[in-house]
Amino acid sequence: MPFDLPPLRIALYCVLTLFSVVLLGLSAARIHYTTHLPRGDPLNGGKNFYDPIVVELLVTSILTIPWSIFIIISIHKRVESRLVSLFRGEIIGLAVLWLFWLVGAAIATSIWGDLSFCHKYQACRILTALVAFSWMGWIILSIILAVSMLFSLANGALLEPLHGRWDPRASHYRDSRA
Repeated sequence: MPFDLPPLRIALYCVLTLFSVVLLGLSAARIHYTTHLPRGDPLNGGKNFYDPIVVELLVTSILTIPWSIFIIISIHKRVESRLVSLFRGEIIGLAVLWLFWLVGAAIATSIWGDLSFCHKYQACRILTALVAFSWMGWIILSIILAVSMLFSLANGALLEPLHGRWDPRASHYRDSRA
C-alpha cells in the first residue's frame, strides 16, 4: 500500500489547531489574571499589567487557527486557486507562523523557564502550560513545514496545488500540454 501524505498533513494541522486553541485559552487566562489582580496580590505590587509576550502568543494562536482550518479544507477539498493554495503559499505562511511561534516560545521560556518553586499557585501552572504548549505548537509547525518543503522540492511541486493530489492534465492552473 503506497504512503498517502495528505491524511498525515491533515492530522498534523488538526493537532496544530488543537494546540493553538489551548494556547489561546491559556494566554487569555494569563491576560485576564494580570489585568484583574485582586487586592493584596503580591504580583507586581497588586497593580494590573500584562505581559507583552503573552499578547504575542495570543495573536500567534489567533492567526494559526484560521490558517490551519483553511489549509485542512484546501487539502481535503482539493482547492486550486492561484495564490495561497499552492505549496509556495503554504510554505511562506508556515515560515511566518514558524517565526512567530519560535519567538513566542523562546521569550516565554527565557522569562518563565523554571517555575517549579511555585506550582502550588494556579498562575504558575498556567505559565508552565503556556510555555509547554508554545513549544509543542512550534514543534508540530516545524514538522509540517519540513514535510511540505521536502514534498514540494522532491516532486518539483512548489507551484502546484498544496493538496498534493494533482493530475497535471486536470488542473485548471497548469499548462495542459503535459
